[in-house]
Amino acid sequence: MKIIAGVDEAGRGALAGPVVAAAVILPDKYDLVGLNDSKKVSPLKRERLFGQISNQAISIGVGIVSSDEIDQINILESTFKAMKMSLGKLNPVPDEALIDGFPLKTQIIPNRGIIRGDETIDVIKAASIIAKVTRDKIMVEYDLQYPSYGFKNHKGYGTKEHMEMLQLYKPCDIHRKTFKPVSGLL
Repeated sequence: MKIIAGVDEAGRGALAGPVVAAAVILPDKYDLVGLNDSKKVSPLKRERLFGQISNQAISIGVGIVSSDEIDQINILESTFKAMKMSLGKLNPVPDEALIDGFPLKTQIIPNRGIIRGDETIDVIKAASIIAKVTRDKIMVEYDLQYPSYGFKNHKGYGTKEHMEMLQLYKPCDIHRKTFKPVSGLL
């Protein structure tokens, strides 16, 4: 039986904080009612699914790339790096990885990119949930460090509230300095 991992990321489009990728290997039989793309699941349901996935998965790996590194190597390369890191933390090593979106070119593990895989393939949906909840928890912690920006509410995405705080307080240490409109406020 082939061991398949699903891989997805969270935070690629944010203006602040890290990009987080997760890789998940699920057993042949699992009970994850309501599993879906993390963007289509309520925060409460995501938390519940996070716990269920954590309890039922054969293995979970998480890769995190900071906003500083995103500024140095760009968001696409940072996303790929986080995905590779997450795959490298799996035990056992999967025979194949199914990546939401595009395949990883320089990866030892054979992999395939699947456009909208987080909507159609359970193991990618599970990775989507793990990545999103992990990143959201990081952003809630950053909210304690930088309370003026409201990170616990918008998680670093370019919401109206976040844009108003950026105008008022200018970028902080976890903002992605190469991203517009952050770069224009330095």
